[in-house]
Amino acid sequence: MATLMACAMSVVLYSAHLSFPKEIQGMREWAIGLVLLVIGAVLFTLRETSAFTSLAANAALTCGLGLTLIGTEKLYEIPPSWRLFQMVLVVTTLGIAYWRIVEPNFAARVAVFSFSVLVFYVRQVFLIRKYGEPHFSSRFFLILMSIQTVVVFTRGVIAFIFGGDHVDLTTVGAFQSLYLAVGHFMILLMTVGFMTVCTRRLQIILERRSTLDPLTEVLNRRGFADIYAKEHALMRREGTFMTMLNIDIDHFKRINDCHGHAVGDRVLVDVAKVISSALRASDHVARFGGEEFVVLLPATGLDWALHITERIQQALRAPRPDIPPYTVSVGVACQSSAEESLDGILVRADKALYCAKERGRDRYEIAPEAVLSRTGEPIRRQGQARA
Repeated sequence: MATLMACAMSVVLYSAHLSFPKEIQGMREWAIGLVLLVIGAVLFTLRETSAFTSLAANAALTCGLGLTLIGTEKLYEIPPSWRLFQMVLVVTTLGIAYWRIVEPNFAARVAVFSFSVLVFYVRQVFLIRKYGEPHFSSRFFLILMSIQTVVVFTRGVIAFIFGGDHVDLTTVGAFQSLYLAVGHFMILLMTVGFMTVCTRRLQIILERRSTLDPLTEVLNRRGFADIYAKEHALMRREGTFMTMLNIDIDHFKRINDCHGHAVGDRVLVDVAKVISSALRASDHVARFGGEEFVVLLPATGLDWALHITERIQQALRAPRPDIPPYTVSVGVACQSSAEESLDGILVRADKALYCAKERGRDRYEIAPEAVLSRTGEPIRRQGQARA
């Protein structure tokens, strides 16, 4: 049953490898590793026929376990330890060949195999502890890998100290029964643990794609709306205020027409990078489409917001290699009432932005305070922006 389940899990992992985003690596190696473990288990049923069959079975198991390490390293975007993989394979094969052909000793073969593949398990425990995120999936994977590490280490120690009779899985005994129950099914459970980590990584990637602009890697409209809702709730609870900047690149169409859309994309990426570097960790920037960016400054009054605005404009005016010179216009709107909605402050900042463009560009304009109706919507009036 464990062998059949391992075959089924290898199919599941390889199917996920074909379906998941390319950012999630390692599932193919785990799928192949499970197949090799199944092959090794089948060969062990024929191990008494020849020394070659025994060596092939141990080599298949070693390669299978080594590929699980390579898969885990790829998952965490660590360079694969192929040299370690080859070293363990050579040591295991030579050690088992010597104790199988030259000086037959079953206990020595078990000890060599156990302590050799123990390197793969210890390495994976280290990787999960260091690179795994603080989430249930990583903790679950770590616990399973740690249990299997202890089981393999224990079998190697028992074989080394007490001899082969205590670790021969073809005989009946307390340790043999425990090892078969834990060892075989732990492989399946570890595969499930690895799959849960991959699924968690998929969730993060999908959330990231749904809330970030793919070109500039800043927030998109949806991500900005979620952030604003959280900051708005905090503003209402603590009675603070916040300021919004509506930033638009001046004559962006001219940049695309004169330099091409590839250069225009580099300009957009540059704008997002410069704005982000000028903000605090608590501030947020989003691309609202085209050449328009919006910045949210929580717990920030007008004076400090204007200081940040001037710093952004000054940084963008500085010449940079491979980027044509450009400027931006900014509309600044301060929200002091929690009754005002996101649409309301966006309208005020947008009108201030257009006022800045009408007055010559490469400048900022400040929107007047919102005058709210009883429903919390801004009352439209003339002269929404001022210098």
